[in-house]
Amino acid sequence: MDKFKVGIIGGTGMVGQRFVSLVENHPWFELEIIAASARSAGRAYGDVMEGRWAIEGCVPDKYKGIIVKDAQADAAEIAKAVDFVFCAVDMEKHEIMALEETYAKLECPVVSNNSAHRMTPDVPMVIPEVNPEQLDVIKYQRERLGTSRGFIAVKSNCSIQSYVPALHPLKDKFGLKSILACTYQAISGAGKTFETWPDMVDNVIPLIGGEEEKSEQEPMKVWGSIENGVIVHATQPAITTQCIRVPVSNGHMAAVFVSFDKKPEMAEIIDIWNTYKGKAQLLDLPTAPKQFLNYFAQENRPQTKLDRDKEGGMAISIGRLREDTQYQYKFVCLSHNTLRGAAGGAVLLAELLCAEGYITLK
Repeated sequence: MDKFKVGIIGGTGMVGQRFVSLVENHPWFELEIIAASARSAGRAYGDVMEGRWAIEGCVPDKYKGIIVKDAQADAAEIAKAVDFVFCAVDMEKHEIMALEETYAKLECPVVSNNSAHRMTPDVPMVIPEVNPEQLDVIKYQRERLGTSRGFIAVKSNCSIQSYVPALHPLKDKFGLKSILACTYQAISGAGKTFETWPDMVDNVIPLIGGEEEKSEQEPMKVWGSIENGVIVHATQPAITTQCIRVPVSNGHMAAVFVSFDKKPEMAEIIDIWNTYKGKAQLLDLPTAPKQFLNYFAQENRPQTKLDRDKEGGMAISIGRLREDTQYQYKFVCLSHNTLRGAAGGAVLLAELLCAEGYITLK
């Protein structure tokens, strides 16, 4: 098959680097353009990234010579040259919203890792195994934007990627009543390493600005429905969260407490987790994990260092399911925050958009 030509907007940051590494050998996508701020524009990507590459491995040799474009000034040129773009920029919210709409109005689909448009009512915020039906809102967004190809689709916050997938397949059968989720989040979620953030060594910070609000609001959009051309948020379950930064390089862990409308048996929950397949698995998308949800019977699993890279960092790991004295059940779960939670989740979303015909070859 002919490959989709891809641009990465914000290719110099940590998530942008993940995008670069993930498309290097992708069977469907071919990286054509890397764009960043005006400070980096006009220089070879390898030179720009000298001393700045923050993930495993090195800058792929095949991309070192790509001349970085200006994400804003060169938008029309970029949009014309590619079939769609990934976006992971470090800008103010209103600037990101304007930039992404610029590309969409230039008839270039945008698959965004940014949070700016997550609460825009006609922008789908999709976890492919959880709420792929929300892509139907794209036709209404295109009407608003006046486009035929262009649109914006976003992935959700990395903090909800562990516990929402674990709860979702239980929702329709048993009804989710109330949820408490405490997340223990890696420093790469802030775009940092221990070298660039030495204060995190031997330290825990009990606040991640804005994260708890996102963790409580975003699941309600994910579980929402399309009405009159917009996504209307769900009103249940009740969710409260705490989000804590911990001295871990990669991997967000969550301690989850949940009560159901109809209490299931533990064996029922585990069986549902082990057998669940979402749209990404049914379509056999290239980045989709074969086993999406993985339950560990061992009492001391999942562990961040041992399990975050399961199935290329795209699987969700779950363990320690047991009854609780305040809620009905509690368990822990784990996801890789810059793979499933960020760039990998966006790549999987792009695959779904291509497979479903929302993104097409020019």
